Amino acid sequence: MSAFESGLQPFSTDGCSLFPDRAYITRADWCSCCLVHDLAYWRGGTEQERMAADLALKDCVQKSTKNPVLANLMFDGVRLGGGPYFFTSYRWAYGWKVGRAYAPLNADEKAQADRLESIYRASNPELKCQQQANAGATGC
Repeated sequence: MSAFESGLQPFSTDGCSLFPDRAYITRADWCSCCLVHDLAYWRGGTEQERMAADLALKDCVQKSTKNPVLANLMFDGVRLGGGPYFFTSYRWAYGWKVGRAYAPLNADEKAQADRLESIYRASNPELKCQQQANAGATGC
C-alpha cells in the first residue's frame, strides 16, 4: 500500500501559513524556520513532539530575526491555531487524513514519512522557501 493510500500525502508547505514569511521593510526572513516546522507538523506524532516543534520554531525565529516579540507571537499563534482537531491545512499531522490527532507513528508510518521527507529534501536540500516575484507580497 502506498503512503498516499494509507493516508499520508507527500510533503507540502505554504511557508508560514497565515503569517508573513519575511519582513517587507527589513527583509528579515524567517520562512525557512516555518518550513522546518511544517515538516514536523506534516509528519505529526505525539503532543510532546508538537511542543518540541513549536519551541524549535520560536527559537529559530528568535535567532533569525533577533526579535523576541515576533518569536513569541509566532509561538503563541501555532499553539492556538495548530492543534490536530482543526480542519485546516496547517494543523498538527496535516499530512495524514483529518482525525489522526496526537499519536506516535508506528514503524511503517515512520518509514513512509521518512521516505516522503527524503524525496522532498532531495528537491530542496537547503530547505529554502520559494521567494515570490514581489517580495512584498509575503511580508509585512
